[in-house]
Amino acid sequence: MIPGLPNELELAKFDRQGFVVIKGLAEIAECDEIREVAELHAAQQLAPIEYELDVQYPGSPRDANAEGATTTRRLLQAYSRHERFRNWGANAKVTGILRQLFSDPDVELSQCHHNCVMTKQPGYSSATLWHQDNRYWAFDQQNLISVWLALGDENRSNGCLRVIPASHKIEIEPGRFDAALFLRPDLKENKALMAQSEQVVMDKGDVLFFHSRLFHAAGRNLTSVTKYSLVYTYHQMSNRPIKDTRSARFPSIDL
Repeated sequence: MIPGLPNELELAKFDRQGFVVIKGLAEIAECDEIREVAELHAAQQLAPIEYELDVQYPGSPRDANAEGATTTRRLLQAYSRHERFRNWGANAKVTGILRQLFSDPDVELSQCHHNCVMTKQPGYSSATLWHQDNRYWAFDQQNLISVWLALGDENRSNGCLRVIPASHKIEIEPGRFDAALFLRPDLKENKALMAQSEQVVMDKGDVLFFHSRLFHAAGRNLTSVTKYSLVYTYHQMSNRPIKDTRSARFPSIDL
């Protein structure tokens, strides 16, 4: 048995609610080593990078001349950036859990989706509205799992994730989304759905596994310390990206 593998109750929670947090899956020293590299790459603005300016979410700098225009949002292509990032992405504890959650031994890491260090910096971090990650992705099946490693404590003050439990199993009519495929906050039925949300509070070393159809959002970082999270997305080898889409831009990593 690999240490850290979820028990039957945790597996059942993932199936029922679309997410599960495995406490202390990563060693504190391992988190500190990964974060050290992330902080260096962010300080050097080592490309490829997505800036808060690029997404134009609530709280983002308005234009390239605005204060905070060079605020980093994501360090992209994490798997190819550094050995420490790669080691976590292919970690036996992580892949062992994924094989259980997928009920499939053949799992791959997508280089096209997430595959990044998420940052929330003080002052200019934006809020992310309610969405499903599958709005960006094109695979044969909408059945992918993202793995979110907290490189420090994550809570409401620094913009932790919020999720709507069991929302990966519901179908939403197209009219309930805005043009960017976020849930429209003006609709009564969406307000009722959002009211069911809960915060995903994590300690350093905790790991969130969540389904690609799960609705989630995040607030702004209101503290004076940057929040870092290493995030990868995985899929079954049999679940192929659709040709000529963003999901097929780079080959997946066979684990």
